[in-house]
Amino acid sequence: MAHALRLAARGLGNTWPNPAVGCVIVKHGLITGRGWTQPGGRPHAEVRALEQARTQAEGATAYVTLEPCAHHGHTPPCAEALIKARVARVVTALTDPDQRVSGKGHAMLRAAGIAVTEGVLTAEATSLNAGFLKRVTKGLPFVTLKLAASLDGRTATATGESRWITGPEARRKVHALRMSHDAVMVGSGTALADDPDLTIRDMGAQRQPVRIVLDRLLKHSPASRLGRTARETPVWLVHGLQAPEDARKAWETTGATLIETPEINGHLDLTAALQALAAKGLTRILSEGGSTIAAALVKARLVDELAMFSGGVLIGADGHPALGSLALAALGDAPRPRLLASQALGVDTFGSWLL
Repeated sequence: MAHALRLAARGLGNTWPNPAVGCVIVKHGLITGRGWTQPGGRPHAEVRALEQARTQAEGATAYVTLEPCAHHGHTPPCAEALIKARVARVVTALTDPDQRVSGKGHAMLRAAGIAVTEGVLTAEATSLNAGFLKRVTKGLPFVTLKLAASLDGRTATATGESRWITGPEARRKVHALRMSHDAVMVGSGTALADDPDLTIRDMGAQRQPVRIVLDRLLKHSPASRLGRTARETPVWLVHGLQAPEDARKAWETTGATLIETPEINGHLDLTAALQALAAKGLTRILSEGGSTIAAALVKARLVDELAMFSGGVLIGADGHPALGSLALAALGDAPRPRLLASQALGVDTFGSWLL
């Protein structure tokens, strides 16, 4: 199962709206087939593993990180494929919370006389597919907030200079993070200041993430890098009710997708925005916006994980802060993330924190 989970991780960022699943087929102590969900969500992991195992699947044990699907969608059910292959046993880590599947895949297998063992490495599988699980159960995507700052928590000097606070190893890690997420999201301030393209570079990516801008009034120009490349790599603009009609039409001509979202006190309703993104199938979003959007996401309790890059430099109090105001009245009200992992990246450090 541990091997199946490692295989499943290869699909993160590539399989939405489907989960990233891994499957390993074992017979007489030997692996005869293995697979993981392919880009776009198909073929499924079980199908890939069965294709590899062929006749050696009969009488074998299949280790699957998520309950095999039991419904007819774009492809036949994986539970049906395992039954047809005459496997003797199926071991799973998680029950699929999708109502079309939940418990039905396991039931189909048992009804066919296949032994089923559930709950193996459940915690690890839950962590791996946290995005899919959150979208299905809560209607929200898993949000990773990326912050890159000096040791004293600054993202730029007083004059706005920020290239580069972190080194090449840290910047490469950011591209790896983009690869494991369905989408990269920034606010309009970052889009206007940096004119980013938000793509994965030099990593051999099979698919590029959706590029999202939270832009209430559609101030970002369609002539920007995002606008010029919207037909090649998806660009989604989340805007408010007051976005000008001419700006909407200009962006539509680029091929970008526009998503209208309610507002609260002159700001986008971030919960509604993320719900709309989840409804479109996104399971994992990497937020790379500036201090304002970062603070807003934290205040709204919409951040699941914090990816913190600390550069080996001191900038001082006159620099730009990594996080905007949280309007805390007492230290006891401050969020206290839990450190999951840390590593050195050249002269910089990276920490993954659970929020």
